[in-house]
Amino acid sequence: MPLLSFSLRLPHLYVDHDSGSESSESSRWNNKDLEPVPPNDRKWGLTALICYWISDAFNASSWQFAASMIAIGFTWRECFGVVALAFTLISIPIAMNGAMGGRPFPVLARASFGFRGSYLPILTRAILGLVWFAIQVTNGANAVRVMIGAIWPSFLSMENNIPENQGIASNTMIAFLIFWLAHIPFLYMHPNKALWLFIVKSVIVPVTWVAILIWALASTGGGDIWKQKSTLAGSDYGWAFISCLTSVIGNSSAACVNQADFSRYSRINPKWQILYIPMLPTVFVFIAFIGVATASAGQIKYGVTEWDPTALIALWDSRAARFFGGFSFALATLGVNISANSISAANDLAALAPKYIDIRRGQLIVAVCAWAIIPWKILESATTFLNFMQAYCIFIGPIAAIIVMDFFVVHKGKYSSPDLYNPDGIYKYRYDVNWRSFVAFFVAITPVMPGFINSINSQIDVGLGVYPYKFAWLLGFVGASGVYIALSLIFKAHGTFIDLPVLPQSREVTTDVIIINGQEMVTPDTEANIDKRDVALTAPCEKN
Repeated sequence: MPLLSFSLRLPHLYVDHDSGSESSESSRWNNKDLEPVPPNDRKWGLTALICYWISDAFNASSWQFAASMIAIGFTWRECFGVVALAFTLISIPIAMNGAMGGRPFPVLARASFGFRGSYLPILTRAILGLVWFAIQVTNGANAVRVMIGAIWPSFLSMENNIPENQGIASNTMIAFLIFWLAHIPFLYMHPNKALWLFIVKSVIVPVTWVAILIWALASTGGGDIWKQKSTLAGSDYGWAFISCLTSVIGNSSAACVNQADFSRYSRINPKWQILYIPMLPTVFVFIAFIGVATASAGQIKYGVTEWDPTALIALWDSRAARFFGGFSFALATLGVNISANSISAANDLAALAPKYIDIRRGQLIVAVCAWAIIPWKILESATTFLNFMQAYCIFIGPIAAIIVMDFFVVHKGKYSSPDLYNPDGIYKYRYDVNWRSFVAFFVAITPVMPGFINSINSQIDVGLGVYPYKFAWLLGFVGASGVYIALSLIFKAHGTFIDLPVLPQSREVTTDVIIINGQEMVTPDTEANIDKRDVALTAPCEKN
C-alpha cells in the first residue's frame, strides 16, 4: 500500500468532529468547522461586520479602480459613477448571501447544486482563492520592500543572485518571505477571532490613507487628471462604460459567495446585511477618489502619473513617510488576503476533505500553495494568465445567482439545516447532482465564452461574440437566475420543500417550534418534534 494512502488512514490525521452534532454520522461531508456556529460562539457584532468590510475595501486594487478608466478616456467624475453603480449592483447579492449565513458557502451550495454537484462551485472558488492569495502576497512584498528600503536604503540596490528569467530579484524575494511569514499567525487563528485583524486594519489603514489624501490636496493645486475631458463618444462610450462596469464588478465578485463564511459568526439580526447596499458604494468611491487625488499630486510633484501606490510612495523624500506609507499598504494587503482569499479557500478545502482538513489546516495549505504557484513569475511574464484569472470571475456570477435564488425565490428561505449535512436527507438529488443548477450555469456562461477566449488570446477572432463578454457578470447573474428559477418551478424538486425553516439542532431548546423575528422555525431536537411539524424530514427521501 502506498505510503500516502496508508498515512491518510491514520486516526491522528483526522480533524475534530463534534460527536454530539446532528451530522456526526456523515463525517464524509462534515466536520466541526463546517457545522453551524453555536449562538454562544458567535463573536461578531455589527461593528465587527462594518470593520470587516472597511478592511476589505481598503486595498491597492480599490485604490487603482479609476486608473484604467481614466487611461481609456473617461473623466474622474465618470470613473466615480462607474464605481458607485458597480458596488450598488454587487452589494445586493453580497447582502443576500450574508443574510443566508449560519452555514458556510460550501454547505449552502449543497441545497442548490446537490452534495456532489456542489464540487463545481467549491472548486471554482477554491482555485480563485488559491491563485489570488499567492498574487496578493507578491503585491504585499512590494510594500514590504519599500518599508525595508526606507530603513536601509542599500536594501533596494543589493546584489541580485537570482537569474533574471525567474521574474524576481533577491530583495523582493526576501520581502516576499517576510510578508508570507507575517500571514502565518493569522492563518493559524480561527476566523471567529480574526475580527481583531479587521478592526485594527479598519482604523490604521483609513487614517493613513486620509493623511496621504491631505498631503495630495495640500501640496498641489490640482492636476491634469482633474481637468481631463472624456475622449469617448457614441457607441464607443457605451461599450466602454459597460466593460468598465463589468471589470469593477468582476474584481469583487468573489465577495458575492464569501459573505456567508463570515456572517455565520455574527450574533446580529441577518437583516443588518442590508447596510452594505449604501455603505459599499460610498466606501469604494472614497477610496477611488484617494487614488485619483494622489496620482494627480504625483503627476505635478514628480512628473509621472503613478497609479501603483507603492511606486508613488517610493518617490517620497521622507524615509519615515515611506516606511509608514508602505506599512499601510502591507497591512491593507494582509487583511484583504485573509478576508477575501485564505478563509474562503480554506472552507472549500475543508468541504473537499472534511475528515482531514478544517479551516486552520486549510489556510496553512493555501499558504504553502503560494510558493508552489510561483506568483512572481506569473506577474512578471504571464500577462495572458492574469487576463485569464480576471476573466475567471465570470463563473462566480452564475454560481452566486443560483445559490441566492434557490434560497430566497425558490425555497423562500425555508431550508432544513440538518439535511444540509445529511447526504441521505431531503437534498438528495439523483446522482447527488441537481441538474437544474448545472443547466442554468452552462446556459448562462455559453454566450460569453467567445469573448472569454478572446480575452485570453486576442489573436483569436470571435467577431460579434466579444460583445456579450463586455457585460459578462451581469449577463451571467441575470441569465442563471432566470433559467434556474424557471427550471425549478417547471420541474419542481418536491422533496426539498418544507413548510417551515428548520434551524440547526440545539440541545438547550426543548420546544419543537420557536419564534424568531416574527417567523416560526422548527428546532428538531427529537424525532417526535420533527414528525409533528414535517413528515418529509423523516420519511424516505425522494430523489429529485
